[in-house]
Amino acid sequence: MLKLSKPHESCWMGHQLSDWKWARAELGGLFRRFAGMGNLLKVLTREIENYPHFFLDFENAQPTEGEREIWNQISAVLQDSESILADLQAYKGAGPEIRDAIQNPNDIQLQEKAWNAVCPLVVRLKRFYEFSIRLEKALQSLLESLTCPPYTPTQHLEREQALAKEFAEILHFTLRFDELKMRNPAIQNDFSYYRRTISRNRINNMHLDIENEVNNEMANRMSLFYAEATPMLKTLSNATMHFVSENKTLPIENTTDCLSTMTSVCKVMLETPEYRSRFTSEETLMFCMRVMVGVIILYDHVHPVGAFCKTSKIDMKGCIKVLKEQAPDSVEGLLNALRFTTKHLNDESTSKQIRAMLQ
Repeated sequence: MLKLSKPHESCWMGHQLSDWKWARAELGGLFRRFAGMGNLLKVLTREIENYPHFFLDFENAQPTEGEREIWNQISAVLQDSESILADLQAYKGAGPEIRDAIQNPNDIQLQEKAWNAVCPLVVRLKRFYEFSIRLEKALQSLLESLTCPPYTPTQHLEREQALAKEFAEILHFTLRFDELKMRNPAIQNDFSYYRRTISRNRINNMHLDIENEVNNEMANRMSLFYAEATPMLKTLSNATMHFVSENKTLPIENTTDCLSTMTSVCKVMLETPEYRSRFTSEETLMFCMRVMVGVIILYDHVHPVGAFCKTSKIDMKGCIKVLKEQAPDSVEGLLNALRFTTKHLNDESTSKQIRAMLQ
């Protein structure tokens, strides 16, 4: 029972008016203290909800029987991811041949040399594009598994760690692919030359064998894909938005909360020595950072107001702080990804402190 610490009895009888003011002030103070406690509880509850603490085993997670069917489907796609990245990293382009052909338009030999150099490269670019379509379908299957009722996103990620790991591997691949693509202008130059040559030959009623491999419709779709600065990220964003629009009975929060929860789990693992010490290699540490950044970017593209506003369920200051605590040369690419491939960083709702942290 609450007691009011009233003054001495003689004062109480002689000063009724002032005592009423005192009593009202005391009660007001108590109510304010209770309100403050309520706000504190709200903050604490929000902290717990937003920043789940559990270890997501990126190194050893194995599928349960309930996960196995979807896990096998995604695994069949991901098994090609390393060869795609290796092929992209080795992509040199046909710049010299194209330049010689353009500078000597009447030299048939140089035209043929450029064309013969470009055609195999276009077939490789088609392979990359077709992989993005497979990845899009894989992501939608994963989202279906990781957002369905009755479990919360946190429960899904904790219970279905093998699927969560595959989700992380898709994001990891996406950032690596887009980083390599952005550093290689030859890709768009080669494809532009290919399209110009095809158009010129079509005007002259010529059909080239390569068109059986990459027809006009395929070339148009590939052109849109490679015109994006970050084509794989765009693919994942579109896949996520398509998933949300196709599943109208599923609240969008189920999907965005899945993304924010994954971000929070990665951040907590990176900043908690107990969890971090369980990584057996520096590669896993880098993997975790890349996944955290990938999910932030995806969340920022998918969520109506993005990842940087005050109402976001992602602790952006904490995530940036974790990245800046690492060796600068290992995270500069990830910080640049946040600077240049997010959607809402420069919105008015983004705090000056967050913008300053990314300058």
